[in-house]
Amino acid sequence: MRSHAEHHHSDRIGWLRAAVLGANDGIVSTASLVLGVAAAGAEHRTILLTSVSGLIAGAMSMAAGEFVSVHSQADTENADLARERAELKQDPVGEQRELAGVYVGRGLDPLLADQVAAKLTAHDALGAHARDELGFSDTTAARPIQAAWASAASFSVGAVLPIAVVATASPAHLILWVSVSSLAFLAGLGALSAQVGGARVWGGTWRVAFWGAVAMAVTAGAGALFGAVA
Repeated sequence: MRSHAEHHHSDRIGWLRAAVLGANDGIVSTASLVLGVAAAGAEHRTILLTSVSGLIAGAMSMAAGEFVSVHSQADTENADLARERAELKQDPVGEQRELAGVYVGRGLDPLLADQVAAKLTAHDALGAHARDELGFSDTTAARPIQAAWASAASFSVGAVLPIAVVATASPAHLILWVSVSSLAFLAGLGALSAQVGGARVWGGTWRVAFWGAVAMAVTAGAGALFGAVA
């Protein structure tokens, strides 16, 4: 008998979140930086150098931020597992009853819940409590290094896109080209991430593009204001 292999979108949640966040931030922050500096009247060479510096600083910041935040999540998970391990050692009977209560709450009758709890406890007590009581799983487990690399790499890829436009566009039409192309990049990112994640493509496209446009408009306006004052 052939087993039926199922593929769920939640399997991708660990790296997808970090990758989409990094690429979105790379496009939005770099394009906004370019538009702000350009609106202030900076020279083309200055704009290009500023955008490259923003790529480097942003990638390092994304990597450090993701590593620290996800590592904090991992520390919390490990602390909960250590506490559960100690409770299993001190009161295994009580912990089994607690596990059975979880299954009763999910719809099993008490007798069957007791049997399931006993079987799972005999097989892997800590694993059963981690999964069914604490809600931990391999799919959603915190992976700090993976998240840091994914964020830094995706930020760099996202930031390269508006930088490439800056490098090739004429200074006279720089603001227009960066604005239009960045919105197109963001729309494509939103559509791609929605498709990979199994969500509605139009919703992801509109959401990412809209908030990117707001960020770029605010930054461009601030740049124009400070440029006029200077």
